[in-house]
Amino acid sequence: MSAEIALLGVPSCAGTHGPGQEKAPAALRHAGLAERLTAAGWKVADHGDLPVVPFRTDPAHRTSQNLDRVVEVAEAVAAAVGDILDEGALPLVVGGDCTITLGVVAAQVARHPGTGLLYFDGDLDLSVPETSRSGILDTMVLSHLLGEGAPELYGLGPRTPLLPAAGIVAFGHDPAELNAPGRERMARHGLRAHPCTEVTAPGADPVSAARAAREELTAEHDPFVLHFDVDVIDSVDLPLANFPHFNEGLPLDVARDCLTELCSAPQLAGLVLTEVNPDRDPDGAMVRTLAGALADALGGGLAARQRHA
Repeated sequence: MSAEIALLGVPSCAGTHGPGQEKAPAALRHAGLAERLTAAGWKVADHGDLPVVPFRTDPAHRTSQNLDRVVEVAEAVAAAVGDILDEGALPLVVGGDCTITLGVVAAQVARHPGTGLLYFDGDLDLSVPETSRSGILDTMVLSHLLGEGAPELYGLGPRTPLLPAAGIVAFGHDPAELNAPGRERMARHGLRAHPCTEVTAPGADPVSAARAAREELTAEHDPFVLHFDVDVIDSVDLPLANFPHFNEGLPLDVARDCLTELCSAPQLAGLVLTEVNPDRDPDGAMVRTLAGALADALGGGLAARQRHA
């Protein structure tokens, strides 16, 4: 098992709601992410950043805003992550908006057709252009992975759909944010999802819930990509995301502990961090907190993986 992390920044707001997320890779490096990972036991190879893609509105394409730019970024991510995988390192891809996960999954599936996805996110992202009011493509990631939405995106990888529904387990989402078309799509595909209300219910053990979700996925899908959107964390604790969940989602310590559990899996083949907006954090304190939590989770995960190697 490799103990090398390949850090790749994707400073893109191509698919998101507003500006700021393109600054996340630089902010996390400034917060000492690489140094913290090294201190946690990882060998870190920094692959730098892909080109910056700032936010822009796209009134000419209201139901699929900036589709051309989202496709371009996802294709660039797939190529860069493919190179990392061919080197044998564990990719840590720091975005940027959630659509970068399409590129990461495409690269993994091209090399390992049995790849699965653990979608650790405050939203299920099951919109499609036909029923979306916003046309924001990072609200549509799971739909495109399942083969619905814009052909330019759902046809991005080596097959369509890129993942079967059985190859996805969602964890931590806010069920109140799921609209009627999303509920219909979830039911039709039989998508397995464990909402935050289940994870933090009275008497529940969040870490055991995370382990169960991971085992549910890896029973038939190995390896897996872990998508981690910071909006899964209650925005009262860490309001870094463009799409906040105040008094909803997972407490920061619970999210960190669940992330550590998921990172401990020997089947983990890549981690994608999304939705970090440094503009919401003028003094950098929250980004430093996040960098520490991420390094702690990956450090704890590395120790567990090495014990079971």
